[in-house]
Amino acid sequence: MKINEIIGKAKSEKRAALTEAESKVILAKYGIPVVNERVALTAVDAAEIATELGYPVVLKGLGSKLTHKTERGLVALNLKCQTEVLEKAKFIGLAAGEDLEGYLVQPMVQGRREFVAGMFCDPDFGPVVMFGLGGVFTEALEDVVFRVAPISEAQADALLDEVRSSKLLGAFRGEPPANRRKIIEIILGLSRLAMEYPDIVEVDINPLVIDAKGEIVAVDALIILGMRNERTSMPQPANPQDIINMFSPRSVAFIGASNHVEKWGYRLLAHTVAGEFPGEIYLINPRLDEIAGRKVYKSVLDVPAKIDLAIVTIPATEVLGLIPQLKEKKIKYMVLITAGFAEVGGEGIQLERDLVRAASDAGILFIGPNMMGISNPHTKLFSSWTSSRPKPGSIGLVSQSGNLGTQFMLAAEKANIGLRLFCGTGNEAMVSIDDFLGAFEMDDITETVVLYVEGVKNGRRFLQLAERVSRNKPVILLKGGRTEAGNSAASSHTGALASNIRVFNAACKQAGVILARHPTDLLDYSTAFSSLPLPMGNRVGLLTVGGGWGVVATDGCAESGLAIPQLSADIISRIDKVLPSYWSHGNPIDTVATLDLSILTKLVEILAQWDECDAVIHLGVVGMSVFAESFRNASIKMNPKAQETLLPKKEAIEAILDMEIEFIKHTVRLMEEYKKPILGSGNLDGHNGKAVLDVNESKFKGVTFPTPGQAVNALAGMVQYGKWLKREQIETK
Repeated sequence: MKINEIIGKAKSEKRAALTEAESKVILAKYGIPVVNERVALTAVDAAEIATELGYPVVLKGLGSKLTHKTERGLVALNLKCQTEVLEKAKFIGLAAGEDLEGYLVQPMVQGRREFVAGMFCDPDFGPVVMFGLGGVFTEALEDVVFRVAPISEAQADALLDEVRSSKLLGAFRGEPPANRRKIIEIILGLSRLAMEYPDIVEVDINPLVIDAKGEIVAVDALIILGMRNERTSMPQPANPQDIINMFSPRSVAFIGASNHVEKWGYRLLAHTVAGEFPGEIYLINPRLDEIAGRKVYKSVLDVPAKIDLAIVTIPATEVLGLIPQLKEKKIKYMVLITAGFAEVGGEGIQLERDLVRAASDAGILFIGPNMMGISNPHTKLFSSWTSSRPKPGSIGLVSQSGNLGTQFMLAAEKANIGLRLFCGTGNEAMVSIDDFLGAFEMDDITETVVLYVEGVKNGRRFLQLAERVSRNKPVILLKGGRTEAGNSAASSHTGALASNIRVFNAACKQAGVILARHPTDLLDYSTAFSSLPLPMGNRVGLLTVGGGWGVVATDGCAESGLAIPQLSADIISRIDKVLPSYWSHGNPIDTVATLDLSILTKLVEILAQWDECDAVIHLGVVGMSVFAESFRNASIKMNPKAQETLLPKKEAIEAILDMEIEFIKHTVRLMEEYKKPILGSGNLDGHNGKAVLDVNESKFKGVTFPTPGQAVNALAGMVQYGKWLKREQIETK
C-alpha cells in the first residue's frame, strides 16, 4: 500500500494514529530498517506465524488506539513455543479489550544496545528530528539530541556525537561498532518524511536495536497524524538597509523631550548631547519653549529642516496620533521608547497592532515599543538609558532585555571592546531579532554578532538567517528562560522529551551559533572573536608562572573539549635552553616562578611556532606589576625607610608594566605571523581593568582575561565555531 493510501485510510476512519504495522510500512519506504514481522488476526494465526518465523518470537497487540503497548502489558518477549504464544495472546486480548485489532508477530531481536529516533513538530521551528538513548532509559535519562528538518548528512553525522552515550555506538563489550552509516540514513529518512508529509506530526521509533553484528533494526514504531501547530501569523520582514540607516541619522528629533531629570525625554537627550552627536538635534514638546537653553518646537511639523529619526517618549495613548505628523514630515524611522503596549496585555495588545498597521501604511519603520534606546559609536549616537560610550568597533549587539544590553555596554566600555551598534528590541512590534540578523549579514562593519534572546517570533526564519550569518560572522547568543516549563502534551517519547529550550539550542547549534551559558560569557566570547584569529584545531599550549593556574586551566580544557598535547622532543630541547633544568618538561609549561618577561616572551614564541599547537594561553604573566606595587606599599607601611634602600623604585615598577604591554604587543605580532590565537589570564588592575589592548595597524588585539576559566571558555567557543565551519566546508578568511 502507498503512503498516501495508508494516511488517507486512517484519516477516513478518523484515526489520530497509525498502527505499528502501518507505521513500519511507511518508515521502510524511507530507508529505515524495520524488523521482519507479520500481522495475525487471531491467536491461532499468531501461533502459526510464530512457527513459520522461528522461535523465539515477540507477540504484540495491534490496534490504532494501542499507542503505549508496553505500559498496558501488550508486549510479550522471548516466546519459545506455540503454547506460550497462545497463552500470551489470550492475556493481550483481555488487556487490550475492544481496542485490539489483531496481533503482530516478530522474531526476537537480540541486542544489548538500544537507541530511539523520532520526529515531532515544534510551533516555532516546525519539524524536528530526535535521536538518543532508547529502550527503558529513554525518559529516565533523557539522553537525546535534536535537529530541525531538513537535515544535511553532515548535520546528521554530528548529531550522533552529541549524545552523551555515544560511546555505545562504538565497539562495545566484544561487539563491533554500530553501523553508523545506517543510523545517519535513518535520521535523514525521518527528515525527508517530515518535510514531505505534513499530515504526520509525530514519529517514534523506540527501540532501535543494535544487534551483535552492529546492524540496526527498528522493532517498535508509532506515527501520529494531525494538524501541525506552526505559527502562521508573522510580522513582515524589515528591510536590512533601513535598519542600518536608522542607526546613522544626520538629524534626530526627541518627541517628548523633557526638562525633568527623572524623565526618559531628559535622560536620552542628555546622553545624546554628552556623546557629542555631530548631527542636528530637535526637541519636541507642545508645553515647553526651552530645555537647557535649547529651542523646543511644539510639533515636528514646526521644525524647518529635514528629520531622519524620531526618538519618542510620549505616552502610549498619544503615539498613534503622532503617525500622521511623521508621515507629513517624511520621517521614515522611529525609536519608540514608550511602554504600555502589548507587554501590559488587554487593550495594549490592540493598541500595538493598530500602531503597526498605521506605521506600515505611512511607510514608517520603528523599533520598540517598550525599549531602552539605541547606540552607534561610529556616528557618536548614544541615545540609551546608560551613559556608557563604548569605542567604535565591529560587534553588533542586540538584546531583548534592554537592561542586560545596557549592562553589556558598560562592561564593553570598561574592557576596551568596540561596538558596531547596540539596540534593545523591546516588544519587537515591527523589527525583530531576526531582522537585525538580516541587517548584520549585509553590514560590512559588523564582524561579530552578539544576541540576548528570550524568544523568537519566526523560528525557521531565525534559523535560516542565523545559519547564513554564521557562514561569515560568528553569532554569539545567550538564551533567557532556559527551563523545561512549557512542554506540550505529546503522544510519543519523542514529543514528551522535547522542550522549547532543547529545540532552540539544537537550532542554534545547527546554525553554527555559539551558545553562552551566562551573561559574562557574552563579553568573553565577544572579546575573543573580535580580537583573535580563529584556531585551526583544539590543541592548546599552556604557559604558566604558577602551578595552580596550569592545573585549573588543564582541567578547564579537558572539560571543554580542548586537547593538551605532549611537548615534542624538539620543543623540550628549545625550552631547555631558556629555562632552568628543573622546569616541568610538560604541557602546561611551568616556568618555575620565572618572572623575567624576556624569557616568557621567548617561551610564547616557541609555542606559537609549534606545529602541534593551535592556540596558546599564558597564565599569570600579565599583572606582575600589580603584585610588585602591592608589595611595595605594604612594606613601606610597615617600614617607611624600606623604600630608600630595600625596595624597587616606583620607576622600576612602571617599567614592569611597560614590559607587560610589550609582551602583549609581541603576542599580537606572533598572531599576525602564525595565525594562532594567543590569549592570557592575569591581574588587570595595572591595565585599568582593560581586557583588550589595541595594537596599531593590526587587526588582532592583545587579550587578557581575569581568570583562567574565562580564557579557556572563550577559546573553546572559538574552537566550536571553527569545527562548525569545517563541517559545513566553509573556508575561513
